[in-house]
Amino acid sequence: MALKTFKPRSEGMRFRVAPTFEEITEERPVKSLTKAVRKTAGRNNQGRITTRHHGGGVKQRMRIVDFRRTKFDVEAEVKAIAYDPTRSAYLAQIDYTDGVKSYILAPEGLKVGMKVMNGPNAEATVGNCLPLIQIPLGMTVHAIELVPGQGAKVARGAGCGCQIMARDNGKVQLKMPSGEIRIFDGRC
Repeated sequence: MALKTFKPRSEGMRFRVAPTFEEITEERPVKSLTKAVRKTAGRNNQGRITTRHHGGGVKQRMRIVDFRRTKFDVEAEVKAIAYDPTRSAYLAQIDYTDGVKSYILAPEGLKVGMKVMNGPNAEATVGNCLPLIQIPLGMTVHAIELVPGQGAKVARGAGCGCQIMARDNGKVQLKMPSGEIRIFDGRC
């Protein structure tokens, strides 16, 4: 993700950094993979304002991301790199060979036209999804499950990643973005 800086014409602009969006290749999102984001404008279930100064803004559609990646041993091609207004990470629109489309989190280095695959038979390369126990030591991973089969819960934001430190008895030690070392099930 390339970043641009701004001239300090005001105090608010002095340290501002923003993405350049030059990696985005998607023109329009896949409509079946989006859902509307309903705004509350600071009102509760009775319609009364409970939080002041909320409201307005542009209408948004959230992209539905496949955090489970359970379509094993089916190759998919990256069709586009997409922007989601509700999250910090870019998404990759992938089309499986059997015709199914989905969005996944786009890791750094994933380009349009690359092939990705899910499951224990996949290679440990950028964009592929496989159990932690099969990934080489020292590699950085993202979108990790806490419980096998539950879907990714850890390291899902832009720039987040965990480093694989050690393996032992079906367990894997990961160094979290905070520096903490946590133990995960190797099937995650």
